[in-house]
Amino acid sequence: MDAVRVALLRDVLAGTPWPASARRFALALRSSLVPRGGRLLLVGTEAFEPWHLAAHLADESTWSGLPELTPTLVRHRVAPGDPAHLAVGLGRIEAAGRGETVLLVAPERPDCGLLERVYDARRAGARVLALDGGDREVAGLAHESLVVAGDDKVDLDIVQHLVSAAAGENSRPVARGGPAFRDRLSRLADRLTEPPPGRW
Repeated sequence: MDAVRVALLRDVLAGTPWPASARRFALALRSSLVPRGGRLLLVGTEAFEPWHLAAHLADESTWSGLPELTPTLVRHRVAPGDPAHLAVGLGRIEAAGRGETVLLVAPERPDCGLLERVYDARRAGARVLALDGGDREVAGLAHESLVVAGDDKVDLDIVQHLVSAAAGENSRPVARGGPAFRDRLSRLADRLTEPPPGRW
């Protein structure tokens, strides 16, 4: 989805919590990747493979110059002839550890095997984020989560677009309550002290 469509989508959703929630989640994603040097592992459930989000994050990575946003898509079923970028199986989650981020996309409850692998990755030091339907076990595993429940006005596809676009925005990730406010205040002060156009 291009920037114009994302902007229109944000306009349509203005007044709802979704644009801000997607930005908060994207900031958590960026913040977990940048200090750790990247290594983003993206995994879905057996019934839902997040290839769409993988493609959008890869595009945002290219457009924004943030190579750490390019995910490794981890798949439940890998066929012998699959190309290298589609041939990463669940064993990669088992091998995850410190410095890596696991992004779990789970519109429905993941099977126990996947939950155990993600739990082991977290214990080994990986950061876990979840874009999910509100499962309590997933919430207990995730350091950060964004819940898209069945009764929400948006679906997972729309939220994936908002998150991937926000992750690629040029604003640098900062700690909450830290320099972000000072940066905004500084930009506002610069604009207020500029001479009016056409006067000088």
